[in-house]
Amino acid sequence: MSDFQIYFNPNCSKCRTALNAIQNKGLDPNVVRYLEDPLTEETLRGIITILSDPIDDLVRKDRNFEALGLNPDNYREEDSVVSLLLKHPELMQRPVVVQNGQARIVRSQERIDEVVSG
Repeated sequence: MSDFQIYFNPNCSKCRTALNAIQNKGLDPNVVRYLEDPLTEETLRGIITILSDPIDDLVRKDRNFEALGLNPDNYREEDSVVSLLLKHPELMQRPVVVQNGQARIVRSQERIDEVVSG
């Protein structure tokens, strides 16, 4: 895993906003389009190991999640989250930024500011 990555979906406005802010600060992360190039189990576990957010926040509980008939209570542990995201990568919360040995979900402006300030 490189020092600075953003796990990115180009159809996601939060991803585009975060990437634009990062690039406007002159930073150059490795952009990982995880839907085009699905993450491996090893990569997912590596992200989870350094994730500063609760592990269950890594799973999007949106209408796709509901359409699959999934129960949020079943996705609070590493193994279940990894298994789900390997099967349904579209359910990964985004964007996820890995920087300085820490992974965080960067959906808010506050989180974007943390990333661009270093």
